[in-house]
Amino acid sequence: MDCEEKNDTEANAPSVIDRYYTRWYRADMKGNPCEDHCILQHSNRICVITLAETHPVLQNGRTIKSINYQISNGCSRLNNKVSGKSKRGGQFLTDFAPLCRITCTDETEYTIYSCIRGRLLEVNENILETPNLLLEKPSTEGYIAVILPKFEESKSITKNLMSREEFEHVISKRGAAQLQPS
Repeated sequence: MDCEEKNDTEANAPSVIDRYYTRWYRADMKGNPCEDHCILQHSNRICVITLAETHPVLQNGRTIKSINYQISNGCSRLNNKVSGKSKRGGQFLTDFAPLCRITCTDETEYTIYSCIRGRLLEVNENILETPNLLLEKPSTEGYIAVILPKFEESKSITKNLMSREEFEHVISKRGAAQLQPS
């Protein structure tokens, strides 16, 4: 195999995300337009919560001022500690549980939700020190959190989520609606 052929193969190879994860989406979270979330589901049930590429934080060259995992006075996602094979001690989340709040330099604040029910395994503390990871690599190093759904619910968690095709259809309808004169 010559060098040129090898480079073509590397360029066409799917990414780790595309190879091992299924993308699911939640559009207009809690009725907030364009606040879209992406859930990367691995075959072992683990779900990685990220921002969808259409989320306002990732649009219009915004800059992140701060990310806060302190949800309320009594609840910080940073205090989540899990142990053992069954991940005991992890906070249990409903599908509308807030994970963190992102504040941009223009003072707009966005709450990021879990989107699925399950046990919180970890939050990404790296984005606290380097918020640009969220902007530059939202699906990989800029993820928000990792959640493990209950075994019995692992097949049904996707019923409230959209596939990539359904999400792209929503995005195209949203774009067409914005083009319509009012």
